[in-house]
Amino acid sequence: MVVVKPKCPDEPRVFKNKNKTSRKNTQLNSVDKSNKLAEQSLEHLSNSEKQAVEDAEDKMNLSSVFVLGGGSSVKNLSSDSEKENHVNQQNGFVEKENKPSHKSAQVMNKRKLDNNDLMEFQSSVKKPKLMDVCVSAEAEDEDEEEEDQEEDDKDIEDEDEDEEEGDEEAEEDKDEEDNILLEESLYDKSKSTIKGNSRTKVVPSASSLPKTNGKKWSTLIHSGVIFPPPYKPHGVKMLYNGQPIQLSPEQEEVATMFAVMKNTDYATEPKFIKNFMNDWKVILGKNHVIKEFELCDFTPIYDWHLNEKEKKKQSTTEEKKIMKEEKLKQEEKYMWAIVDGKKEKVGNFRIEPPGLFRGRGDHPKVGKLKKRIYPKDITINIGKGESIPECPIPGERWKEVKHDNSVAWLACWQDPINPKDVKYVSLGTSSSLKCQSDKEKYEKARLLKDYILDIRANYRKDFTSEDPTRQQIAVAAYLIDKLALRAGNEKDKDEADTVGCCTLKVENVTLLPQTNKLKIKFLGKDSITYENTVEVEPLAYKAIKSFKKGKNDREDLFDKLDTNKLNAHLKKLMPGLTAKVFRTYNASITLDNMLYSTTRGGNLDEKIGVYERANKQVAELCNHQRTESKSHPVQMLKLNEKIVALKNVLDGLENDLARVKKGKPQLKDADGKPKKISTPEALERKMDQTTKKIEKMEQMMRKKEELKTVALGTSKTNYLDPRISVAWCKRHEVLIEKIFQPTLLAKFAWAMDVDPGFRF
Repeated sequence: MVVVKPKCPDEPRVFKNKNKTSRKNTQLNSVDKSNKLAEQSLEHLSNSEKQAVEDAEDKMNLSSVFVLGGGSSVKNLSSDSEKENHVNQQNGFVEKENKPSHKSAQVMNKRKLDNNDLMEFQSSVKKPKLMDVCVSAEAEDEDEEEEDQEEDDKDIEDEDEDEEEGDEEAEEDKDEEDNILLEESLYDKSKSTIKGNSRTKVVPSASSLPKTNGKKWSTLIHSGVIFPPPYKPHGVKMLYNGQPIQLSPEQEEVATMFAVMKNTDYATEPKFIKNFMNDWKVILGKNHVIKEFELCDFTPIYDWHLNEKEKKKQSTTEEKKIMKEEKLKQEEKYMWAIVDGKKEKVGNFRIEPPGLFRGRGDHPKVGKLKKRIYPKDITINIGKGESIPECPIPGERWKEVKHDNSVAWLACWQDPINPKDVKYVSLGTSSSLKCQSDKEKYEKARLLKDYILDIRANYRKDFTSEDPTRQQIAVAAYLIDKLALRAGNEKDKDEADTVGCCTLKVENVTLLPQTNKLKIKFLGKDSITYENTVEVEPLAYKAIKSFKKGKNDREDLFDKLDTNKLNAHLKKLMPGLTAKVFRTYNASITLDNMLYSTTRGGNLDEKIGVYERANKQVAELCNHQRTESKSHPVQMLKLNEKIVALKNVLDGLENDLARVKKGKPQLKDADGKPKKISTPEALERKMDQTTKKIEKMEQMMRKKEELKTVALGTSKTNYLDPRISVAWCKRHEVLIEKIFQPTLLAKFAWAMDVDPGFRF
């Protein structure tokens, strides 16, 4: 195969397999043999080691998997006919108009986005104000989660703390550190074949790839982390059995954590109360008078808390300004890191304060004490030979100092609630490394469109496989593709009992008789209920029926399958393919197709309405839900009152118009005073303006009602290629600020120069 160097570094290159038919059988045999070797290489590993290998593969950059070549892979559709004939690939089906079968294998060349490239194109567009939003890394997904939801275990008093986003990248760095040797040995043998449409794709071996050795940076300088201030005792006594009780500062701090939540749902939740009391009793000691929660009265502390909040509200503008400046002065040095000589913003540099864990949904540890984190708990990662960050608490020292340039995190510590999990301090979402990671993620998802036809043909063929494992893998892959389900992992007893596709129980899937419909209901990520009734293909329905046969409700539906086996199979179909890549692909292709097919001009509000409806469909596909806001009913009531008032005004204008046309004087206003004399034309203009106001408010009410439990921001932040939105805004002359908040503008600065004709 001959590779011709592209004339332009930004021009995408496509390499086609030009092997003749006489060589195909030899190639297929070689590839199949390589696949078997790769599988055998995993057989001796434990389940945890297998998972580590899978995670390492999933988190490799595209530039580590594919031959490097041209740059941006923006696909421009130059004519209307091309746009209309564009393949509509989405959620388990493909629509084509008299097109020939899918063309032969292509491996798209990707040029890794380096820091210089990033700086160059970011400087060519107007940069939004940087407002980084970060949180600690979550175990399974996301970037996600990274959600637009509030951080649920955030301290209730920390009202000034920034809204935070999840940082999966740091976890990825940890996995890469542990698995770099495993992933290299695996990819030496990893050549995959797809038999669906007689098309072969060959994955380049590790020996043909550039040797980066997992290096993320050459030099790294930063100032460490900032800790919450020490607790200041207030001395207010709570009551126990009607009597005031003197508490030590440590005991009082935990009591105050509960007291400030007195008027929340947590304060009456039995599991929350039980976990809180168990941890508080350890601090109180065995001989303390406080034994029963029912005899505790936290009202005095709660009243003190309300009084302190009121004092804070009464501060003058000047006082608030001084406090803000003082806080900024203290935090300034922690906000920035120098990476390879470039100043980058740090994301979550604040150590979270102690508090009571809130979790999400029905979490078994809700109410447990999140202990205070000290320097002795923190591992610092910094460039070799650089000054180690000064420990901000006198007399203390860091747990460990590392100089590991194969990871991008700056500091880490064990999660106080789940010690097996690690929390990280990483660079902000607008940093070069994060921007590069985001682009790689979406390019990997875009690549799936070149494989999707064969993948779907592959799993449909295996619906009737005599091998029960292959059959279960096929049905699971189908459900993940069609419904954008997460793969799911086994849970420990102290974790929330959430479910994904591979861990579905028999009780989670109900077969509706005399149809091909399934009713699926389970507790998903973040303990959010997934509930859907969906029609599936007849062979998939029949297979699921056989999986359920002879099992009780609590047994696994896919008893021959786990996440490791599923991901190993998916990676044979496309390098780096996982359930999450499917979710990203289906979310992005859904948005792209909906925006192209439903945008029909109109005014700005109508265009934004089109975008929000498309965004809503993606959020529903991915099951991105949120709890209805407590203020929602109040907001709806106020809007309704305004609409009623405007309708009364409209009625008055109609009466005035009728009287003026008859030559009669206008009626008096509400105060009994004569109205200003108006012409029929002026009254008609006012009526038209009032009608438009009513329509706009009614539209606002409908939108608020439709979206009250839908989290639009989650998919926008984590699953939707931002270039789709930017290109749509350019085509339809919509300000990007109407679609992306400042934090997302900074996060997706790399996407702002996309061509208006971009299609995912």
